[in-house]
Formats: sequence, structure tokens, C-alpha cells
Amino acid sequence: MAVELWNRVNVPFPSAVSAVRVPFTAQTAADVETLLTESENVLKLVRSEILQTEVRLLYELLYVLNNSYQGNKTFKALKQVEQCVNRLKNMKLDAALQELSDLCPNRIQRQLSIKDGQCFVPSQPTLEWICLKVLGAARLMSCTLSRCSRAFTLSKQQMKWEEFVILNMVITSMISRLWVIFRGVLLALSGLYRQLLELLRDVARVQPMPFLTDFSLPADLAQFLGPSDVLLLTKHAAHSRARQEKKQPAKKLPAEAKKTCMQKRKLKEDLGVAVKRGVGLGADRKSFFKLCRTFTEGKSTPKQTCRADRRHEFQKQVREAASFSHMEIRVDEMIRWCKSQRMGKEKRLLTFLHLKCRQMKYLEAAGYNVQRKLQTFKKEACWASSPEGSAPKTLRSLASRRRSVHGRIRFHSLRRRFMMRGGVKRKEQAGRQTRARLGGDDQRSRTAREATRRSTDSDTHDDIDDIFASAGL
Repeated sequence: MAVELWNRVNVPFPSAVSAVRVPFTAQTAADVETLLTESENVLKLVRSEILQTEVRLLYELLYVLNNSYQGNKTFKALKQVEQCVNRLKNMKLDAALQELSDLCPNRIQRQLSIKDGQCFVPSQPTLEWICLKVLGAARLMSCTLSRCSRAFTLSKQQMKWEEFVILNMVITSMISRLWVIFRGVLLALSGLYRQLLELLRDVARVQPMPFLTDFSLPADLAQFLGPSDVLLLTKHAAHSRARQEKKQPAKKLPAEAKKTCMQKRKLKEDLGVAVKRGVGLGADRKSFFKLCRTFTEGKSTPKQTCRADRRHEFQKQVREAASFSHMEIRVDEMIRWCKSQRMGKEKRLLTFLHLKCRQMKYLEAAGYNVQRKLQTFKKEACWASSPEGSAPKTLRSLASRRRSVHGRIRFHSLRRRFMMRGGVKRKEQAGRQTRARLGGDDQRSRTAREATRRSTDSDTHDDIDDIFASAGL
């Protein structure tokens, strides 16, 4: 299937003269000036630094997400947007519009040509070639806008699912800015195409050199793009019409109408309640927090009342349950209700208790006596329905138990080390005292032995003297 001329990346340039000499009037000068203005608007948007920055950001995101994000639909939509941007670059639309600006006369040349009556303007083949470029760029911008909308929808859907929230925020903001820029390019192309057709009619009437023989140019971009993209071209007109209405002076109303309007406004106004403020900023904050606390504590919403009633009803059913089979039914109903009310903490606790209840139900069916366990389970279920205060010991998490056990073990080990150090010190002191005591005993025994030896020696000497004295010696 042959590709349309406007859908080609490189449209063949016509082998004909680029400029022709035509009669030049004030109307032709105005048409040329408007054409240059519209062409300059397109060039400003295509060459703008904002667009180049967003395109670089798109390339960086695709480079970073190339390996880990390939199977994602949002990534594929971003790749399609990248393909559209690359095709716009390969079309070299800015070079074609720059050539058009060079072929058109400037302001001084237009003034002199009006006096002379003739001037050089782009030829019919050149204008038709540029029209083909503009048609291809307009269709490409329409396709780019649809791809941006699809990528935005997919990224927003992922944000609702809470997947890659920060990344999707960056993608949605970038895609939104790209959509606005490309829509501005499409609107500028619409105005440029309209002015090209007007100048083309004048040139073709004076110097007819048709370049397109098998293709007729559409009368308007809205006709070329189709009904699905007409809204993208008509919103600008509605916006400008609204701006014109704002600029118009407001109509003066009669006095009676003013009075009725003021009365209605007074009836609808709600001035609220006066609040006494302090002198400093801290006083204002304190009064504000007190006021908020009184409102939050004094008034309960119907939703809170409904939740409290449902909790009381569940606790009553739990206390009346006679077996774990009945308890499982009640807990299952409460889990579904918590899920519908988006009560995440209560749902997690009750889900854990539901698993425990199923295990105890099997034991109860096997014939084991689980009445004591049932009473404990009732307390746990009542607390889980409204988790306030400290949790029961049987419902504490395994991690907290491990932490407490680890803390006790660590405390015992420290205590043991402290006791061992204290015991060693006491043993050293006892050893010193024992050695001192033994040393004192040895000293006393030694002195006693010397005293006895001296006494025995003196006694023996006295006895011998007495014997010799009795013998007369």
C-alpha cells in the first residue's frame, strides 16, 4: 500500500523555482505578514527550551526504566510518545518553516514592494510542499496527543493501585506538560495552514505551477484530522470568546435589581462565629487547638456512632459464642465489615485471630477440651475489635516476645557477670582476711612456744640448783 505524501518523513522537494514575482498589494502584504507571524509561532513552540527540557526528561526516564520496567503498559505508552517526538525531529519541520520565512519578503521589502507593485513570494510548488509538511505534522501532533492521554491514564491507574507512586507522579506531570505543548503546536499549525492556503490561492491565480496532481489539499485542518480531533481545535476559539466577554464592560443593573441581589447575598452569607485571639502567635495557636479539640471531642459523626454500635454488637456475640465454630463465623463477618469500612488495623488483628480460631476448631472437633482457650480467645477478639490500651499477652507479636526474651537474657547475662565480678572480689577479700588471720595465729603460737621453752628451761635450772644445795655442794 502506497504511503500518502503527507505521511512521509521526507517529502520530496519539488524541482521548480522557489520564488516567483507576483503583483503585490496591501492585502497581499497583510497576508504575508500574518503568514510570517503564524510560522514564527510554530517555530517558537518547536524550538522552545521548555519542550527540549521535557523531551530530555522523557529520554532519561526511558533510559533508567529500560531494564526493570519493560513489561509495564505505562512504559510502552511512553515509548510510543518517544517515537512521535523522534518522528517530529526527523520531519525537519523547523527547517522547512525557516526556509519559508527566508523566501517571504521582510517588512522593509514589503513596504517598497507596495510602492513598486511587484514582489518575490514563494512559488506554488514550494507552498504546496510546505502544506504537505504542515498536514503531516498536524496528524503527528494528533497522534502524539492521543498517546500522551493514554500514558497519563495508565500512570494514573497505577497511582490508584499505589504502585510506584513517586515515579508515576513524575510521569503524569511530564506527560501533562508535553500534552499542553503539543496541543499548542497543533493550534499554531492550524493557523499557519489557513494562511498558507490564502497565499497559495493568490500565487496560483497569477503563476500557476501545480505540484500536487493526485492529491488535493483539504480546506481546513479540522476536515483533515476528523471529528475526534475537532475539539482540540475549537476549544481555543471558545477560550478567546470567553476572554472577550470578560473584557466587555458589565451591564448596569437597575436599583431594584441591585437591592434584591444584595438581599439574596446577605441571606446566603455565613459569617461564622467570632473567635477571641491572643496577642502573640502562640496564643492564636493554643486557642485554635483548643477549639478544634472541643469540636472533635464533643461531637461524634454518624460514621463513628455506627462503628461503635457494630463493635458492641460483635463483642456481645463473641461473649455469647459457645464454641470455636460459632466464633469463626462471627470473626469472619467482622473481618468483612472492617474491610468495607477500611479499618486496616482491626482487619489485620482479626485475620490473625481467625487463623487461630480455625486451628482451635479442629482441636475441638477432635475431642480436646478447649474451654479455657475459648475464654482467652473471647478476650482477644473483644480487644482486637477495638484495639485500645495494651494488648493481651497471648496476642502480642512474636517479635515483641523475642525482644522481651532477648532483653531478659541480656539482663541475666549482665547480672551474672556482675555477680561473678562481685564474687571474685569477695573471695579475694576473704583470702586476704584468712591469710592475715593465719599469720596472726602463727605469730601467737610461735611466741607461746618460746615462752614455754623459756619457762621449762628456767624450771630445770632451778631444780638442779636445789639438788646440789641439799647435798652440801
